[in-house]
Amino acid sequence: MGDLHIRTWDRDDPKRIVVLVHGYGEHIGRYEHVAAALGDRGAVVWGHDHVGHGHSEGERVLVTDFELLVDDLHGVVTAARKANPGLPVVMVAHSMGGMIGTRYAQRHADELAGLVISGPILGEPALLGQLLAMDEIPDIPIDPAVLSRDESVGQAYANDPLVWHGPFKRPTVEANAAFLRAIAQDASSLTVPVLWQHGADDELVLEAETRAGIETLRAGGASIEEKIYPGARHEIFNETNRDEVLADTCAFVERVS
Repeated sequence: MGDLHIRTWDRDDPKRIVVLVHGYGEHIGRYEHVAAALGDRGAVVWGHDHVGHGHSEGERVLVTDFELLVDDLHGVVTAARKANPGLPVVMVAHSMGGMIGTRYAQRHADELAGLVISGPILGEPALLGQLLAMDEIPDIPIDPAVLSRDESVGQAYANDPLVWHGPFKRPTVEANAAFLRAIAQDASSLTVPVLWQHGADDELVLEAETRAGIETLRAGGASIEEKIYPGARHEIFNETNRDEVLADTCAFVERVS
């Protein structure tokens, strides 16, 4: 799989560990302000670039089995716990990372005090089926305009050399669909408290499609709070109301840990 790039944001006398999990095609360096907000409220923060992303090794955005990314994440959590023994761990995970974080919480519930999922890919997104139905997936990158009402966010994303700006890869799309089925099938395994945050105007990961996945998890017994932000697009941590979003994130993290 190759070496992983791991980032830490340390502080004196931390009260908890927060592990950040980034989304598809991006990298953990885009979460400096999220880590700072959590650090200001008492957390030591860890995060990494998924294989094939950012500074980590591997073919760009190629994932043949998302369970392997859960394994990588478990290695990061284990290292964070070893470096900060005795502290509770909360995961804050965005988009594809929210999907990975949900699966992590199913497989390693004993490791987490809580989970925050921001714009998570859950349920049965129509886009996956549309891409898989194509003979050849077109080279159409993610439109930066769908990320945030703050235009500077899209500009920075478009100009970031560590962000993947190419097409989706078929093995990754196939693995994503299989992974979502596994999450749904194991709905009863999600036993940690969860906060779901989503932009109401998210055109990349539709709230309605994610809600279907959330309801499957709730039907399995999961305790999931939700915060839906009117007008917000996909990257709610980078939205014009980011202060409100991060305040809600931090309040939940503190409450469960």
